[in-house]
Amino acid sequence: MNLAQDIATLPTLSVAQLRSRYAETFGEPTHAGRKAWLVKRIAWRLQALAEGDLSERARQRATELANDADLRLSPPKSSRPATSECAATSSDGLAMSSRTPAKPDERLPQPGGVLRRLYKGQHLQVTVLQSGFAYGGQVFASLSAVAKAITGSHCNGFLFFRLSTTRGDQ
Repeated sequence: MNLAQDIATLPTLSVAQLRSRYAETFGEPTHAGRKAWLVKRIAWRLQALAEGDLSERARQRATELANDADLRLSPPKSSRPATSECAATSSDGLAMSSRTPAKPDERLPQPGGVLRRLYKGQHLQVTVLQSGFAYGGQVFASLSAVAKAITGSHCNGFLFFRLSTTRGDQ
């Protein structure tokens, strides 16, 4: 079959047929479900096999542009392990996410400290936890999430609680 005709028929195939074609073309299965992505990848591979891949000079230039980063020639053989977000319970019985911040922010008080703010006539109190923030019987992963729960719209938590400092203040 002609390469142009072969590539032209790819969009007419179902996702299952494209996955099968991907496995034939690349020699390994895929779990991809986006039809457009599968069509592009298969078409690229068919064209590279028929007309030749990148020249050595082009590969060297790409390596230079990537600033000595590894140049991946094919997708990884093994899939990433699925990340699971399991719910945990804090010491005060509140449900919380298993994510924890990488390092404590200098603008925040120590765990157990309380942030206070008057907002629309309400006195708000947010307790700083080891891994999150407690407000209204819930634990939030970030101050921005607390601020969004309070205001109903996205805003920077440090600015909302007036904890932000400018670079010149440091």
